[in-house]
Amino acid sequence: MTGVGVVVDEVEAVAVDGLRWLLGAARDTGGGGLGWPSRPSDTAVRPMLYDGTAGIVPVLLEARRHFGDDTYGDTALRAARSLVTAVEECRDDSLYFGRTGVALALRAVHRELGDGAAGAAAGRALERVRADFDGTRWGELFELMGGNAGIGLGALAAGDAELAVLALEPYARTAEETPAGVRWAHRLGIESRLHHLSHGTLGIVYALAAVGTATGRSDLVELARAGAADVVSLDEAGPDGFLVPHSDPQYLPDRIERHSYGWCHGPAGDAQVFRLLRDVLAEPGWADLADRCWHTVTRSGLPARLRPGFWDNNGRCCGTAGVLALACDRIAERGDAPHFAQVLVADLLARATRDAAGARWSNVEHRATPSTLEPRPGWAMGNAGIVRELLRFVRLSEADDPHYAFVWPDQPPVRRLMAGLQATEPTRTAGTDVMS
Repeated sequence: MTGVGVVVDEVEAVAVDGLRWLLGAARDTGGGGLGWPSRPSDTAVRPMLYDGTAGIVPVLLEARRHFGDDTYGDTALRAARSLVTAVEECRDDSLYFGRTGVALALRAVHRELGDGAAGAAAGRALERVRADFDGTRWGELFELMGGNAGIGLGALAAGDAELAVLALEPYARTAEETPAGVRWAHRLGIESRLHHLSHGTLGIVYALAAVGTATGRSDLVELARAGAADVVSLDEAGPDGFLVPHSDPQYLPDRIERHSYGWCHGPAGDAQVFRLLRDVLAEPGWADLADRCWHTVTRSGLPARLRPGFWDNNGRCCGTAGVLALACDRIAERGDAPHFAQVLVADLLARATRDAAGARWSNVEHRATPSTLEPRPGWAMGNAGIVRELLRFVRLSEADDPHYAFVWPDQPPVRRLMAGLQATEPTRTAGTDVMS
């Protein structure tokens, strides 16, 4: 895809429209609070980070910083009021689906906006999480999104290092040895072993490395190394690329393709793990693996929908916005040309529905009729995750600023790797294409 250009002002305008639609989907929860459902057609609001209110708070903080507009901060404060109530009502303790994610969003509101009630509620939430621990786990899931690894990362980001270590220590006694390293079952009673960031070995590796480094636990860091070694041994695309199957034996083969390319089950997410290991282990091989992941991603054919089921998602978790996050990381860290990021942004703009209500994105389920799904407001599959990455792309393009207002717990902050590195800085003039 050569010759692709995007106008930065237009990207920002779509992001503004996306925020407008997002705010329009909010529900009054009483007492001055706001919440969001997973889908606008749903009756109940959801608190979770994955596709509810907690996952919308970060993009509100992002918009406040980006535009210097306290209206977005005021909305984040109203969202926090509904999350305070959710601390007691949540039935799950995990990062993406439960109380830990709620605590993380509340802590962010406390830190960014000085809201003491949000900070106190975050502390109560983490105490509830600690109280629910059975000595090994918090329920059926045992990975990043729904289990110990995510709880450890969320607790660390929210300032509770002791809980983070408590969550990660069980991986030492539950690891399964393999010829190349170690691995874990992502849930109880399952034969398949998943390999990637969201539910597999690499998500556990990320948490072990991050928490182990932050707390001086070299044993956890070494366990992370062993887990990474197992996944690296499964690569099917070397020496230039990196592509590991979703799982072995294949999990849900009638629903999930053997290879994926996004954040959740593919090399776009694997590269984030290798970026972290590069930083904490200070060994060049990890940067090489991240480069190999990018080689595979950029040659996969995405974001084109090459066949039904290949690339049907625009979102942060499983789609184009998640790849854009890594593309911008690489522009900032490696000095990559912005061309592929522009391809991704152009695709997001082309797939947006824009009207008087704002902008939103519909994903596709090719096995359903109709195949076009209802637009969603949340982080994983909808506006919050997409708009957050569009705003970052704008800042990177106009001011070489790759930083977020809210650091996501499983995406390493950018670390400049070359002295004096300056990413390409296109001019920001209305009607002028930004070209590589």
